[in-house]
Amino acid sequence: MAHPAGKPTLVMGARGSVGRHVLDELIARGVAVRASARRPEPGQFPEGVDVYAADLTDPASLAPAFDGVEQVFLYANHQGVQDVVKAAQSAGVRRIVLMSSGSVIHPTSQGNPITEEHRLVEQAFAAASGLTVVPLRPLVLATNTLGWAYPIKANGTVPLYQPDAITAPIHERDVAAVAVAALTGDDATTGLLTGPARMSQRDQVATIGAAIGKNVTVTALNRDDARTRFSRFMPAEQAGAVLSFLDDAAAGNSPMTGTVEQILGRPALSFDIWAIDHAAHFVGSD
Repeated sequence: MAHPAGKPTLVMGARGSVGRHVLDELIARGVAVRASARRPEPGQFPEGVDVYAADLTDPASLAPAFDGVEQVFLYANHQGVQDVVKAAQSAGVRRIVLMSSGSVIHPTSQGNPITEEHRLVEQAFAAASGLTVVPLRPLVLATNTLGWAYPIKANGTVPLYQPDAITAPIHERDVAAVAVAALTGDDATTGLLTGPARMSQRDQVATIGAAIGKNVTVTALNRDDARTRFSRFMPAEQAGAVLSFLDDAAAGNSPMTGTVEQILGRPALSFDIWAIDHAAHFVGSD
């Protein structure tokens, strides 16, 4: 689908792990773009890009950002989603490329609280008249492992729940490339997005260690200790949801698909590449 000449594409959360790559690739393709962030600061965005302060949970901030655009990339947020839908409709937005979750179409994730939040967002957009929604559905983001950076730097040991749980983590650059495909003409982007290989959490830690030249070990957490640890960084319900995802992966239910390669015409980026790309996060001190 080609959008009318001169009408910019809005990338919301354009400094996020996926959004920044969406913005950069659209610019590289010569697509007219607009960027938004909740609290934009000078120097955060490429020169010449119009930048708006916009927050999906603040309806008043959306109208200026949406004004004059026909398509938007944004992240799923169940808080205030109906207001986002109304703002998009009022502004004449026609197409939403929605950063959702593969758990929505993953059978054994049904009922998980995080899954159902994403499902509610998808349903809200899908039910909106005049809006076409193209959901992106990555199942396991490689960026989740950035949470291991502190213990790796502090003592070279990562405490893990279900360390042998196997997943196929996807590089955020691949998610962004699929988003750009959706924004520039490809509607066939709604399948489950994964990386090209299934790996245990333990092997992911070893891959990061190899990328930084450090021997990183793993200690196993029991469920109660893991819940306590996760609850320091997220609401208790979300912590329980993450544990359930890991239990499901440990049961062998986290698949690998070829969707990325089908859409992009090239293999998905490996976790080895991701680890090299992000090695700086796991060395030094913050």
